[in-house]
Amino acid sequence: MSRLLKAYDRSRVPLYIQVASVLRTRIQSGQWSAGDKISTLEELEREFEVARVTVRQAVDILREEGLLQARQGLGTFVSKKTQDRHWVKLATSWATLIESLKDNVPRRLAIDEGVAPPVLGESDGDLASSYVKLRSVQYRNEDPYSVVNLLLAREIFDLNPVRFKNAAALVVIDAMDEITLSEAHQTLTIGSADPEIADLLKISIGAPTVEAHCVVIDDGGIAIYVGDIIYRSESIKLQMDLLGTKPLREKKTRNGHKAVNLSRRKSGKA
Repeated sequence: MSRLLKAYDRSRVPLYIQVASVLRTRIQSGQWSAGDKISTLEELEREFEVARVTVRQAVDILREEGLLQARQGLGTFVSKKTQDRHWVKLATSWATLIESLKDNVPRRLAIDEGVAPPVLGESDGDLASSYVKLRSVQYRNEDPYSVVNLLLAREIFDLNPVRFKNAAALVVIDAMDEITLSEAHQTLTIGSADPEIADLLKISIGAPTVEAHCVVIDDGGIAIYVGDIIYRSESIKLQMDLLGTKPLREKKTRNGHKAVNLSRRKSGKA
């Protein structure tokens, strides 16, 4: 058995989805440019060591996604109009996070009360007395790119329930004079889409996702915001200035403190 076939065996994902993923990467990475003619079905069959029907299914997926176009008698070509790759730039500071969310209008799936509290880590603060669960999907040009599962402290939600129902929760929190934050942190992991997430994001079951876990703690040490955001992996880009050489845009908050990074905000400890 070849190494390629052994690699297939290690995955529970159907073969045609695995092949489609490789072909999609070639397009999104620029290996296959817009307008390029891709390999024939026969060539792909030999390269991936799979049946013709498997290759055809993989190519059909990319055609449905608008990445490939078939031209009768000529072959299959990379579409000239493809969506920007990695257009969502994950924020690495409080200021850039709020800025990126300001124009977001979430499409709410559900708002539930009386829900179980979040499971907090050692550095996540203390539990609020109760939480409200807000679930939504974020879209770009009618295409879904993230699912948000948020547990918001009930006393915070009650300060302005209408705004929390119609805007990104972090933007609402940032604008509230009643709230002083002491800490916020975000953790990223790589996951895969379960059937529900695949349906909401219109991706394949098992497709890779980027999962962000964000916790915001107030000056009383209470975890007022515990959010899990699941992104389509192909929409995400994370870029960090490792030497800290780029000038910071100093955005002042209402109380005069600067929003410097995700670990300190509105506390004067930055």
